[in-house]
Amino acid sequence: MLTLKNSLTHLGRYVQLMGRVVAQPDRMRMFYKQYVTEMFQLGYNSIGIVLIISFFIGAVICLQIKLNIQSPWMPRMVTGYTTREIMLLEFSSSIMCLILAGKVGSNIASELGTMRITQQIDALDIMGVNSANYLILPKIMGLMTIMPILVTFSVAAGILGAYATSFMGTTTVSELTEGFRYQFNQWFFWCGIIKAVVYAFIITSVSAYKGYTVEGGSVEVGKASTDAVVTSSILVLFADIFLTQLLT
Repeated sequence: MLTLKNSLTHLGRYVQLMGRVVAQPDRMRMFYKQYVTEMFQLGYNSIGIVLIISFFIGAVICLQIKLNIQSPWMPRMVTGYTTREIMLLEFSSSIMCLILAGKVGSNIASELGTMRITQQIDALDIMGVNSANYLILPKIMGLMTIMPILVTFSVAAGILGAYATSFMGTTTVSELTEGFRYQFNQWFFWCGIIKAVVYAFIITSVSAYKGYTVEGGSVEVGKASTDAVVTSSILVLFADIFLTQLLT
């Protein structure tokens, strides 16, 4: 019962905080500047890890499919087809966002948590600035804007990784190309984009809440960073079930 009470308390505080976040920015010029900065820090700096992980995961998926479902009765193009569907529908959106939750979520929570315990947020409030709007909204909008680009890069890198397996002799380029082109449904790509945008909001808003509401010292900042990653990851998984059922 105590856990349920705490959960409802956190939910109420989260909703109240988001109400302050979505307010009209006091200075649009400053907001746009922060918005671009957050897109660079949260999104652009994550392109490297997205490309590397997606490339190797695409290669591994292709190899596993070829080795485990190889059969004289199975069309050869099924390897490319299945790899494409996995990358579009699940990995490049859901799994990649879980990975980014560890990198982006901990970064946001620790940054805001440090500002809270050093009283920088209190100073903004004293000056009459809506600190929640000023600090959190650019992060949410920045990651939600850049996430579709990261998903696109992830799909492309996964496909390149699958093609790289052709040099091992596991499959051929023509077989993979046939599978990648077979009954391509554009809606599946947009499903991944929609899911990734929702996940971006979950990751940034939950992590910002954990950091913004820190009470205590540096130890609590570390705990808030861990809680941000765990909580946002769990919520992403729950959202994945709901959105998969809704969109596909």
